[in-house]
Amino acid sequence: MNELAANPDVGTIILDIDSPGGSVVGTPEAADAVYAARRKKKVIALINPLAASAAYWIASQANEVISVKSGETGSIGVFMLHMDCSAFMETEGIKPTFVFAGKNKVEGNMFEPLGAEAREFLQGEVDKIYRDFVKAVARGRNTSIADVEENFGQGRAFMSADAKKLGMIDEIATLDAAM
Repeated sequence: MNELAANPDVGTIILDIDSPGGSVVGTPEAADAVYAARRKKKVIALINPLAASAAYWIASQANEVISVKSGETGSIGVFMLHMDCSAFMETEGIKPTFVFAGKNKVEGNMFEPLGAEAREFLQGEVDKIYRDFVKAVARGRNTSIADVEENFGQGRAFMSADAKKLGMIDEIATLDAAM
C-alpha cells in the first residue's frame, strides 16, 4: 500500500475485496496503511461481493467504498471462542496435565472450564479490539463513534442497498463502472 501511494505512476488505488474477515492480527496496521494512502492518492474499496469484519475494517478506510449490487458489508464486531472439552476428555478417560511457568500461561485452554478471571481478561481484550474497530470505522467513514455503534449493525452485515442507506458504503456499481 505504501509503495502504491508513493508511486507517481499510480493515480488511483482500487482494493477489490471479497473476504469474510478473519483474525485481528495485522488488521489495524493494514487499515492504517489504507487510511495513510488515501491522503496521497484516491483509494477506492470495491466490495466484490463481501467485506465483512476485518475486511470491512480495512475497506472503511478508503476514500470511497463501492459495492456490487449483491454485495454484503459490515459485521462490525469481535469474538473469541473458548471450547470446554473437559467433559468429553473425562468421558474418554483422558486427563491432560499442564507443566508450565507463568500463572496465566494456560488460562483459557480447551481442556478445562473457562474460569471467571480468565473470562474477564478475555472479555476485556475483545472489548478493546471492538473499540478500536469502531473508532477506525468512524474515522474512515467520517462519522461519529456513536453513529457507528448505533447504526452500523453491531455485528450484522447488510446487503448493498441497506449498507448505502446506513452510510457504510458510498455507491453501488459493477466492477466495470467502479473502474
